[in-house]
Amino acid sequence: MKIIMLGAPGAGKGTQAKMLAEKYGIPHISTGDIFRANIKEGTELGKKAKEFMDKGLLVPDELVIDLIMDRFKADDCKKGYILDGFPRTIPQAEALDKALAAVGEKMDYAINVEVPDENIVNRMSGRRACVGCGATYHIKYNPTKVEGICDVCGKELILRDDDKPETVLNRLKVYHDQTQPLIDYYGKTGIVKEVDGTVDMNDVFNAIVNIIGE
Repeated sequence: MKIIMLGAPGAGKGTQAKMLAEKYGIPHISTGDIFRANIKEGTELGKKAKEFMDKGLLVPDELVIDLIMDRFKADDCKKGYILDGFPRTIPQAEALDKALAAVGEKMDYAINVEVPDENIVNRMSGRRACVGCGATYHIKYNPTKVEGICDVCGKELILRDDDKPETVLNRLKVYHDQTQPLIDYYGKTGIVKEVDGTVDMNDVFNAIVNIIGE
């Protein structure tokens, strides 16, 4: 069972990926985790990736594909995996498909967690983070007992720059320009499955499970 999670930043696809990974006993894989693991272990691929990252450059697609395909060889991927945050562009998707085809494999599902931009802006601009312990809250969905004060350590809460409406709108523009075309790309192969991401996260999860099966 090989799944790609699609959806705008803040749509909740990362949360769903973690829940699905736990249910099906397959790893939730993000490129960030792969980079960190390879750099920490000092692998040849990790050293190459670090050279680009140290210069503030994006890791080239070809190297990212090599890192991902190497990760797929691990024992915990035998039953499948969930890719989160990659591919982000059509060229990346084409390169991934080509690399998988070379080893006789292909993706099974591309799950698109659909949430309107307006909902995402409201959702993310309501987030608050503790300056002390880093705990996160939401002023509407997960408020603190005392407004503006962390339940865990008592320090103040802030709205992070990443969650400010203007930043969120910019990230959404990048998503629509670069990543949303992936829905059309994978749609041509018939593996895209849409779920409503505006409902309760457990309902989103159940909708995905109904698509994939037990």
